[in-house]
Amino acid sequence: KIGWVQSMSHMGLVNLAHALSTRPRYFSAHLSSKECGLTAADVFSSWAKLGVSLFQFMQEFYNQTYHERTGQYMDESFFTLLWSISVSMFPLGGFLGSLMVGPMVNKCGRKGTLLINNIFSIIPAILMGTSKVAKSYEMIILSRIVVGICAGLSSNVVPMYLGELSPRNLRGALGVVPQLFITIGLIIAQILGLRSILASEEGWPILLGLTGVPAGLQLLFLPFFPESPRYTLIQKGEEERARRDLRKLRGWDDVEDEVEEMRLEDQAEKAEGRLSVLNLFTFQPLRWQLISIIVLMAGQQLSGIGAIFYYSDRIFQNAGVKEDDVQYVTAGTGAVYVVMTFVAVFIVEVLGRRLLLLAGFGICCVTCAVLTAALALQDQVAGMPTLSIVCVIVYVVGHAIGPSPIPALVITEMFLQSSRPAAFMVGGGVHWLCNFTVGLVFPFIQGALGPYSFIIFAVIGLLTTIYTYLIVPETKGKTFMEINQIFAKRNQVDVPDDKEELKDF
Repeated sequence: KIGWVQSMSHMGLVNLAHALSTRPRYFSAHLSSKECGLTAADVFSSWAKLGVSLFQFMQEFYNQTYHERTGQYMDESFFTLLWSISVSMFPLGGFLGSLMVGPMVNKCGRKGTLLINNIFSIIPAILMGTSKVAKSYEMIILSRIVVGICAGLSSNVVPMYLGELSPRNLRGALGVVPQLFITIGLIIAQILGLRSILASEEGWPILLGLTGVPAGLQLLFLPFFPESPRYTLIQKGEEERARRDLRKLRGWDDVEDEVEEMRLEDQAEKAEGRLSVLNLFTFQPLRWQLISIIVLMAGQQLSGIGAIFYYSDRIFQNAGVKEDDVQYVTAGTGAVYVVMTFVAVFIVEVLGRRLLLLAGFGICCVTCAVLTAALALQDQVAGMPTLSIVCVIVYVVGHAIGPSPIPALVITEMFLQSSRPAAFMVGGGVHWLCNFTVGLVFPFIQGALGPYSFIIFAVIGLLTTIYTYLIVPETKGKTFMEINQIFAKRNQVDVPDDKEELKDF
């Protein structure tokens, strides 16, 4: 959402610092700069959520436009309906974008899909930026669903692409960085959305129009990056091109081990063919992988991250923060989200995916339970409002290190080339449906249950923690097939020998 992605490129270099002792400096610089270019898609997708924080100015625009057309102002119920549609179009578009992942990445490739996806950012940016001049709130509603499609595609294709490009010992760190740039995009959006900057009558169209800037940058720089070598060799049959791209990525000439691994996987692909979403749901050798990504993606959204940010302003006000200062405290909470996601980049290859998921969901569960008690007792017990703020911050820390970045990473790791696009369609679909559900239902739950609404998220966090402990294996440092072999026992299928190890069972 910013034209500042180039200035963030130095941050990408740090992701790989822990691997410099075993990887050439060329590889680190090249792939990390690629990471920054790709995550422009994630940055501008998170900007699309900013419209919710511009409620006052958008309400005035909707009302004034309606008045100029009809000679009367909207009644409250009609405006609520129109605003609800405007807000819900983004996750709905995200769901539609997730359904487009499989066909597009198989037909156009990972890189090609990301290039095409920029259209779904630039067009709505122009529409939103000019909606006030055109006096059309319909342009905003249409733009929300289109930019949602962009977010649905990028949130699935970027981790898939990076997971296929990365060597085994960097797969976790690089897999977390897309989430890092999403949080960076959110904090920059929060800063630019301050009343003293662009959250004004004149500034909001500019703020929404800026979402197209990173898309323009990606159109300039992404063509210089190689396609996924796995896609090039396995799905296009261009072995020499895949070998050349691997050499460029790794920084050395000897890439035959990786080429051989891809060649064996290609043989398995020809025997089995690509799996559709329907095949995925009926294919026993991938049963527990599929259940795992559904649980993790649902837990990511249903553990309460959206509700925490929705309710945080009220929590801060009840704790004594002045109304004019709440926006700065909220931005500070976003900064904590960025910092802890940045920390996750470093620790994911040290502590592993499983431990971060357990710790993250566990923290979310405990903090939601404590927050429920603090909110219920804030008028009776001194110090409860302050405890509520602590719970919000600790919750954000827990979600940032595990539930936010890890689920998309493990989708890449749990599935092979034939099933990976379909798996991302399922995982992405679950993510956006749950996102839509929380946004639609939580205000009603909060109105009915008040402070006790967070106990629901505590229960979901607990159940996801238990499932992760019992079912989800550690994937750190393992090849894609080694992970498949772990699940083969749980799926009650034969474990293949070394010659057959790249089949999807």
